[in-house]
Order: sequence, then structure tokens, then C-alpha cells
Amino acid sequence: MPQPEVSFARYFADLPDPRVDRTRWHRLDDILVIALCAVVCGADSFEEIERFGKARHDWLKRFLALPRGIPSHDTFNRVLAALDRDKFSACFAGWMADLCGATGLKAIAVDGKACRSAPGDTFSGCLHLVTAWAVENHLFLGQAAVADGSHEIAAVPELLKVLDLKGALVTIDAAGCQKETVRQVREQGGDYLVAVKGNQPALQRAVHAAFERAGDAEFAGCDMAESVEDGHGRHEERYVTVIRDPEGLPAGWADAGAVVMVGREREVKGKNTSTAHFYITSLRASAAELAGYTRGHWGVENGLHWCLDVSFGEDANRTRDTNAGANLGVVRRVAASLLKQDPGKGSIKAKRLNAALDEEYLERVLQGFKAN
Repeated sequence: MPQPEVSFARYFADLPDPRVDRTRWHRLDDILVIALCAVVCGADSFEEIERFGKARHDWLKRFLALPRGIPSHDTFNRVLAALDRDKFSACFAGWMADLCGATGLKAIAVDGKACRSAPGDTFSGCLHLVTAWAVENHLFLGQAAVADGSHEIAAVPELLKVLDLKGALVTIDAAGCQKETVRQVREQGGDYLVAVKGNQPALQRAVHAAFERAGDAEFAGCDMAESVEDGHGRHEERYVTVIRDPEGLPAGWADAGAVVMVGREREVKGKNTSTAHFYITSLRASAAELAGYTRGHWGVENGLHWCLDVSFGEDANRTRDTNAGANLGVVRRVAASLLKQDPGKGSIKAKRLNAALDEEYLERVLQGFKAN
């Protein structure tokens, strides 16, 4: 029988082992590979990771050293608590970037998520993770945990530092609408599309004024697009208007080339709602393209965050150590990315069960479905 493909272990080669020599009973790469395999197969806690390892010992032994058998759940906890979370995230991000293999412009959605049951001294009162998500490829690209006593605003630049942004479009919600952040994106070779809200009052007033002037001129010279969608008892209409080279924007917004307004009118069960959202961007694209990018940003919410809570139980996870919680969060995001590469039908929860029952399927998941 051929060996399973675990070439991804090489991405951990330069990850510093935080343990002193006398406590290194188990190889670091063995611990990390077991943890990822277990989470792919449905494990949501350190106890469940240990249980998976013991149940699959013979299969794991085919490609791992396991000099002292399967580590205990305490060992998994201690090692993930001690690992440098930024370097750990970067190791996995390197693997995901290679799987991504995207060329040309690619959209990277940056968004934060609170892990409600894991206490933390952050602005949200719990462990808070900011993730970079390749929208088109459905792949995790990196993560930064909000530091104790800090805010998501400070974590976004730290995350961007480790990403290759050349040729990419970075989409960020209003928390990332900061002059320093958009300048960083441009300096790293990317474009930006960020939401404009009340946390930047001068910019918000200028953007609203630009659209008021455009409305008075019946939107002459503006690029516009619209779409209609019906389904699941919902009717939704979207209208996108783009003003290129708008006048009156405050100084300091690096290479701002356009402002965007996205209007949504929705009818659900006879109830109508109407909203308008505003953005600033360095990308000189059509209204139709920008409509896709603004909508695609929410892929990180619907395609990743919802999946993490519903299929991985992240919001219910009570890992108390911030470092261990952040590193386990990385493992979950990589597991979700790999399972999303499977073109087959079925929910992520069903695919986790399939991986637990079918070793061949699990091996294909670990390959990222690229080696067939």
C-alpha cells in the first residue's frame, strides 16, 4: 500500500520547538500532523485529538516516527500553548499559498472573528482572531490574534506584513479603514477596497458629499451596475455606483482612485429593507467588477466563519490559553480550507465524517485535492 501524502510536514521544518530537550518525548512534526489530521476528521478538543491518534495509530505509524507512541492531550495542549503563534500561522500560510497557486489579481478578504467561549482581554472580551481568506480559492492565507488589551485595528497590519500582496486586492471592513493600513497595502504591491463608516468621520462626510453631488448631476459620468436575485423566499436588488477620482477626499488616503456606493433592497416574507454601504478603493475597476469584490468579501463570513462555528464548534470552544486557542484556530482554518477543496457534494461536517471513516479520502484531503 502506498504511503499517504504528508509532504506538507516540510513547512514546519523551520518552526522553532519551544520545549527544552528533556521534555521532547514526541517529535514536533508528529504532534502537528496528528493535530491537523484529527481536526480534519472531526476532533474539536485536545482530548479528541488524543483519541483520534490512538484510534489511528497504525495508519499514522506508516508515515510518522512516533518514537513514544501517541502524545497525551496535555502534551498537545502544552505544545500549542508554547508555540509562537505568528510563526506557526506563517508555516501553514506558506502551504496554503502554494496550494492556492493563483495568478493575476486575486481577492484577499481580511476579517476578524470572536471566539465567544474563550475568554480574553481584548476589545471583544474573548479570543479574537483576524484571518486572511483567499476568496476565489477558499483557502486560509494567514491569521493574527488580537493581543491582550488591544483591538482588531492593531492586528490587521501585523497580518498584512506576512502576506504576499503583489497583484492582490485586499478587502477589509471598516475596522481596517485606516490611512496607515491602506498605505501598507499599496507599499506591499496590492490594491485595497475598504468599507467607510463612522470611525472615519471626515472621510465618511466626504464620500457622502461626493455621492450627493453626483446625484444632483443625475450621476453623469458615473459607472453603474445592478443585479437581481431571487431564492429561498427572498428577493434582493443591488445597485452599485462608482465615482472615479472624486473631489474633496481628505489627504492621506494612499492612491484613492474611486469611491463606491452599494445599495441593497431586500424583501423577505413581505418585509422590505433598504441599506447603503460606502467604500474607498485604489482599484480603477468597473462597477460590475467592484460589485463582485464587495460581495465576495462576505465569503469570509459565509464561507469560513459560519463554517467554523457550525461545523467545527469554534464559538463553543473553551480553550483558555490564548496562544493555544489561536494556534488551534489556525489548525481549524487549514482543515476547513482543505475540506473545501473537495469538489464533491455534502457539508463540511459530512466531509469530516467521511475523512474519519475513509483513510483514502483523508489522504486526498491532505493533498489538497491537487495530486490526482
